[in-house]
Amino acid sequence: MLRIALVCLHTSPADEPGSGDAGGMNVVVLHQAQALASLGHDVEIITRRSTTTAPPVLTLGDNLRLRFVDAGPAEPAAKGDHENFIAEFSRRLSTLGPYDVIHSHHWFSGMAALPVARARRIPHVQSFHSIAADDSTPLSDGERSESPGRMAGESWLARESDALVAISEAEARTIESRLGGAPERITVVSPGVDSDLFAPATSEPPSSPRAPYAVVAARLQPLKGLDLAIEAIAAVSPDLRPELVVSGDASADFDGYVDELSRLAELRGIGHLVHFIGPQSRETLAELLRQARVVLIPSHSETYGLVALEAAASRVPVVAAASGGLREAVIDGVTGIVIDSRDPEVWAQAITRLISDGDEATALSMRARERAETLSWSHSAEALLRVYDDLVSRLAVA
Repeated sequence: MLRIALVCLHTSPADEPGSGDAGGMNVVVLHQAQALASLGHDVEIITRRSTTTAPPVLTLGDNLRLRFVDAGPAEPAAKGDHENFIAEFSRRLSTLGPYDVIHSHHWFSGMAALPVARARRIPHVQSFHSIAADDSTPLSDGERSESPGRMAGESWLARESDALVAISEAEARTIESRLGGAPERITVVSPGVDSDLFAPATSEPPSSPRAPYAVVAARLQPLKGLDLAIEAIAAVSPDLRPELVVSGDASADFDGYVDELSRLAELRGIGHLVHFIGPQSRETLAELLRQARVVLIPSHSETYGLVALEAAASRVPVVAAASGGLREAVIDGVTGIVIDSRDPEVWAQAITRLISDGDEATALSMRARERAETLSWSHSAEALLRVYDDLVSRLAVA
């Protein structure tokens, strides 16, 4: 049995994806933690306290706990402000344990946890989930600039951590090329999907004002490209145009972004067709996906794109941007359509194809479901355990 610490400084994996800064990373950490615990390992997820009402420790299941650490004010904070909490979080973390391995998720966590792992002479594993772009890269309209120490911090973590876990081959290449991570220390551990929860519809969708509809499920921020989704829906012929259901919420960094998107929809004459429904529970999201005609993922950047896999398990075709790991999450022409363009007309053509050509949509969605059924969180956790076991064994020999 391993004693495993999973560190997530800036966001709690128990938060609903799409709320605040909760996204794909939260889903990955929570489901891998549950799978590791079910295999008999002692797992503790450690996050910053962002509310006064949370208990110090919350039991999530057998062998699995969520621990809240005091660092900064006990209230939500903009993601970029969490750099200010690293030192205090690290001091608190140094009093916890014991652990056999510490696995940090995102660079904030790594900066706090790597010194603790070094002091205890235990392995430190780093997952980035997103990696800072070079200073010369232009930001999307409204996108917040990087935290001051991020680029140097990520490079330090890539050089000094005992192992680097990437969620996709695309992320692995970025860790090596941009951060200087040694390829022999990088392991790709693909995410899984709950194919029982995210499952195909068993009947035709009931008549409703949202049928047929397309879905976007994401944190509402410029990086996710939601403006493109709205422009694409507006460019679809009115006789075929689906409604657009947007699941998710804006984080503290992007107050007012939903209003901007609403104004864009009104400007394009489809304000009545775009529905912002806020963050959804996993169960509600699963129902929303399985009744959709198409799922859109127009992100400027994605390390993987878990929603694509959840849509696949729901047997719903995906139209995705050709960015980062989305090329791996969606196999173009096999499980969905991948578009290397941000022209709304090009996206509208793909949406039109899937809505009007039932045979193509069915073929893509059937193959997508078949692929999703081969991917599970148990397999993901087992791959992660091989990384942990190797590091612990090598340390024992040394």
